[in-house]
Amino acid sequence: MAMEYESNNWIWDGVYYCPHLFGGLMLTAALLGLSATYFGGIGLFPLSYVWSDLGIFHKKKREKKRIRVYMDGCFDLMHYGHANALRQAKALGDELVVGVVSDEEIIANKGPPVLAMEERLALVSGLKWVDQVIANAPYAITEQFMSSLFNEHKIDYIIHGDDPCLLPDGTDAYALAKKAGRYKQIKRTEGVSSTDIVGRILSSVKDTKGVGDNNSTLLNGDLGEKHQSQRGQIAQFLLTSRRIVQFSNGQGPGPNARVVYIDGAFDLFHAGHVEILKRARQLGDFLLVGIHTDQIVSEHRGTPYPVMHLHERNLSVLACRYVDEVIIGAPWEVTKDMITTFNISLVVHGTVAESNTLLAGETDPYAVPKSMGIFRLLESPKRITTSSVAQRIVANHEAYMKRNAKKLQSEKKYYEEKTYVAGD
Repeated sequence: MAMEYESNNWIWDGVYYCPHLFGGLMLTAALLGLSATYFGGIGLFPLSYVWSDLGIFHKKKREKKRIRVYMDGCFDLMHYGHANALRQAKALGDELVVGVVSDEEIIANKGPPVLAMEERLALVSGLKWVDQVIANAPYAITEQFMSSLFNEHKIDYIIHGDDPCLLPDGTDAYALAKKAGRYKQIKRTEGVSSTDIVGRILSSVKDTKGVGDNNSTLLNGDLGEKHQSQRGQIAQFLLTSRRIVQFSNGQGPGPNARVVYIDGAFDLFHAGHVEILKRARQLGDFLLVGIHTDQIVSEHRGTPYPVMHLHERNLSVLACRYVDEVIIGAPWEVTKDMITTFNISLVVHGTVAESNTLLAGETDPYAVPKSMGIFRLLESPKRITTSSVAQRIVANHEAYMKRNAKKLQSEKKYYEEKTYVAGD
């Protein structure tokens, strides 16, 4: 019976998928005096195979619909909190589409961004969980934009963190998505925010009067009192092995893989970091990134660096799609033992980097790979550095303070004039 069922299964496929065509064929067969059993393939053996080969009754494969989710943000001063949010969003679907809010919308709702749109796009596109990026997304989900997401971009759900996102008028920026029943929420990553990072930088400046001139430790790097006790703030984030696993690729290099090594502080992870890592990855099969300790960075660059501590910088680098593995707390000097242990084929360094001061008695950290003929200097695609990002933050703060002072002065003058007129 089982064999008979299987031999006639193509008939039922035909009835289900092509009822009109199959009905016509059955009618023709009835007129010719053929029985259903005979038609089923026992007597007309070649017929079923002919039709089967023609693909008439091949069962259509029903592929599972891929769920597309959307998440947006300013992504100014990209940090591991942003990366973790996008990782969680990707876990709620199969494809993650990310909207990067325009400069104009950010200015209108929050103030001027530190990073330009091009730089923010590079950062978001460089994350391993992102499948597609929409530039110049609106700050609020409007009816028109939501319709575009659902119809043009085939988005199934709109994602946001559990922290409130309010418009200047106090309304919920995601109210329409919630009303449509197409909203999902993720947990906010505690211990870091763009505001917190700005606060760390500003708190390291000696005084407001000294910002931007030679009295600013932020712009010059004071090599005297340089230890971590001097840093403005200590981040509250505590790294766990689970979080490292969530950010890691989980795969090592193959037996004959060409391993490329690049090291650095990777502080305030920016578009310049993304682009140099992309270029380094193109030179081999496996990119190994060495991340220097807080002490090493502080010794060579002075306070307030690093702004982000080692574990924060580690996650930012691991989140980059071009990175395969990291060395957490890599040594300043690339040694022969290190090259042998990690089977490094090529050591690279970018042409644009922070000004690092060699300490007394120190030699070139790349002397060994240079002597082995495996060192290469890479042309950095972007001129941006951690220091330049920090300087932008200070400049934005100065402009903000001046605007506020001018506004307060105008208001004071207005009330003084009003009081004078009233008293007169």
